[in-house]
Amino acid sequence: MPRFNRLLITGAAGNLGRELRRGLAPLATTLRLTDRDAMEPAAAHEEIMACELGDFDAVMQVVEGCDAIVHFGAAPVERPWAEILESSIKGGYNVYEAARRHGIRRIVYASSIHAVGYERREVGADTDTPHNPDTLYGVSKCFVEDLAKLYFNKFGIESACLRINSCFPKPADRRHLATWLSFDDLVQLVERCLVSERIGHTVVYGISDNREAFFSNHKVAHLGYQPKDSAEDYRAEVEARVGPGDPFDPAIEFVGGFLCAYGHPDEEERIEL
Repeated sequence: MPRFNRLLITGAAGNLGRELRRGLAPLATTLRLTDRDAMEPAAAHEEIMACELGDFDAVMQVVEGCDAIVHFGAAPVERPWAEILESSIKGGYNVYEAARRHGIRRIVYASSIHAVGYERREVGADTDTPHNPDTLYGVSKCFVEDLAKLYFNKFGIESACLRINSCFPKPADRRHLATWLSFDDLVQLVERCLVSERIGHTVVYGISDNREAFFSNHKVAHLGYQPKDSAEDYRAEVEARVGPGDPFDPAIEFVGGFLCAYGHPDEEERIEL
């Protein structure tokens, strides 16, 4: 039996949004899907509503009538400041404020490893590690994590902030051997955050059961998340294809990887992602 009447997924046209659209379908009688980009046509159990997250009135409309929100809509990587501000920071506020006004009590938010990207690999981190962003993108994740804490403490809206690492079909490089999150484990993690009896304000790292790891989830056993996949299954393939890098290269020294090596995204000669 579905746990929700109507579940909202923002960013549903993105790579991870499409996986959640598939994987979370059994949880809700109706999935409401929103994005600024086009999506596949709605199935019988789906509703599609286009929305710019920076438009508060539009966000109010897509949130109305929903029981919970899986908020994955935002700038997907480092982008110019104006885009980060509009889609990620204003968009994050709009989602939380619309949830408050419509009486929604739980949000699962797609935060990122880049909220702590300037932690060094050998130091490690857990879910209480303070913010240490590596980009404006990372700063936007820190903002919404703190916004989620405010809305929990002041208004009682529970949130799980998923510091997603490297979520791809399989690991592509040596860093991914520690940071990989499979699509199936992503779906399981989001589901556990939605159905656990109490989550309060929880920060959790989105990683699979990898032998190498930069992060620890030992403080969030209350979620019941037990990843099934491991980057270890791909180690031989990755190491045969990708040689070791320079340990003092910022892309290797810090957990944020290649984004730590980038300059300001508004520079005239900035690298396009």
